[in-house]
Amino acid sequence: MAKQGLPQRDGFTLIEVMVSVMIISVVIMALIKMYANNTHIYTTLKLQTDTNQYSSFLISNDDYGFENKEVRLNDLLGEFDLNDDLRRKLKMIKVKLTYQELQQIEDDEDTSSVILTIGKTTIKTQNSSTSFLRLTQ
Repeated sequence: MAKQGLPQRDGFTLIEVMVSVMIISVVIMALIKMYANNTHIYTTLKLQTDTNQYSSFLISNDDYGFENKEVRLNDLLGEFDLNDDLRRKLKMIKVKLTYQELQQIEDDEDTSSVILTIGKTTIKTQNSSTSFLRLTQ
């Protein structure tokens, strides 16, 4: 005896397949966007970390930091013991050093003697820059 009524279904309808494909594509697009955002954040942080590292080279070097000039990073590291690969990499990177005097603190009793000078040194690479304050006597 044959059943009457609804026909027996052997698979999915076209609508069901289209809905599942749309859901999967939305999930894949969200994953791609998350990957792109993470890559952008990583690249930005890497550039800033590198620039901060370059400024630490400048802080530890007494010869640079109080003038406006362009130098190669290798010139800032004459005193450091570095491996040859890193030294070659740093020879390729050019930085611009700028110094700006911000304030002079003078002795109250004798106006001709400067006690402290506050200045800002900026190190600029091709992609980013960082600044720090210097206090000199």
